[in-house]
Amino acid sequence: MASNPRRPDRVAEAIREEVATFLSEGVKDPRVVGLITVTGVDVTRDLRHAKVFVSILGVSDDEKAATYEGLASVATHLRSKVGRALRLRLAPEISFHPDESVARAARIETLLSQIKQDAAPAAVDGGPSEGSGQGGSSGGGGGGPTGDASDRAD
Repeated sequence: MASNPRRPDRVAEAIREEVATFLSEGVKDPRVVGLITVTGVDVTRDLRHAKVFVSILGVSDDEKAATYEGLASVATHLRSKVGRALRLRLAPEISFHPDESVARAARIETLLSQIKQDAAPAAVDGGPSEGSGQGGSSGGGGGGPTGDASDRAD
């Protein structure tokens, strides 16, 4: 009996939506604070385990740790809720994991802006080479053949 290879992806997306809805409606655990974003869900092929990746913004590191503890304590309640909502025979065991992709993206953006700022003074120093490059491109570029055709028409 071959199983559908896309089913875990569909179930993962449905779990992501259910968990996001649950977290947005308000969790009763007071340790869960800050802006929590569900960034992704990985589900095993047998649908028994689900890793929920979350990003927590707007809190200190201590509050983040407490939030992860709170999420871990709500996981069993969330498991039963997901199982009922998705009508699964066996609800997957849910575990929350930090998603550092947002922080990584911010770090990459700062590095790129630093490189851009470092390259800006070099572009000012390299002005004459750019000017000669522009002169060469205008003489032999797209303007050349058009200029020749207009010269012939005169």
